[in-house]
Amino acid sequence: MDLYSWFIQNREIFRIIYALIIVIVCLLIALRTHKIFKLSLHQGVRYFRNAFAFYGLAFVLRYLLGSTYFFTGRTIAQSYTLIIAFEFLLIMAGFSLIYSLIYKKFEGRYESFSSLFNLRFIIFYCLALVVAVLDILWSTYLFMFVLQIILFIFASAIGYSNYKKDKGKHRFLKLFFLVMILNLVAWIANFAVAIFLNWLQLGVIIVSIINLVIFLAFLYSVLNTTKRKNLKYFGATKNG
Repeated sequence: MDLYSWFIQNREIFRIIYALIIVIVCLLIALRTHKIFKLSLHQGVRYFRNAFAFYGLAFVLRYLLGSTYFFTGRTIAQSYTLIIAFEFLLIMAGFSLIYSLIYKKFEGRYESFSSLFNLRFIIFYCLALVVAVLDILWSTYLFMFVLQIILFIFASAIGYSNYKKDKGKHRFLKLFFLVMILNLVAWIANFAVAIFLNWLQLGVIIVSIINLVIFLAFLYSVLNTTKRKNLKYFGATKNG
């Protein structure tokens, strides 16, 4: 048996390992960015933190609770509910990431209100739910893919604009822009594998590796940001 065949035969175990790594990375990012938010009260950081809470929950649902390795005998309704919840959380993560870049257009830098339950995010919740339900009704992921590609095109453009305005003073803005580009590439690759290659196993493996690299790159960016010299960008210091 060659390596590829062995990998495919044990793909459920690898899916669980893959999900666990991403969930742990998301948890670390959420905890680190929560620390920055507490030091700075920077609203953009708060929405960035929320994005990875959504990502972490999405992977818990899809790859752990949704795994046939642990849970068997699910009804069709339960399977559909898991898919809708997974899509909903992924879309909300995308909305939260892009909102972390543009929040100043809608609110003050230090406003204090719920970052999860406000009018703007209620609209996002409704849009995410509509997209997830449409994908279920049409038995596709097309609506989610198209929305995410559009979101990350905008996120990449905004990230580049922020980096240029900063003139390279803060390295993490460059890292953030590069990670946005990687996200865009990953969603385009997901779209191609799903729509044109009908979830070809080799394509799924490649996309999974790209996703893992992106999350690790995000973690590196966040760890770099929590260094004392970079905390000043958010108006914070180690002493608060």
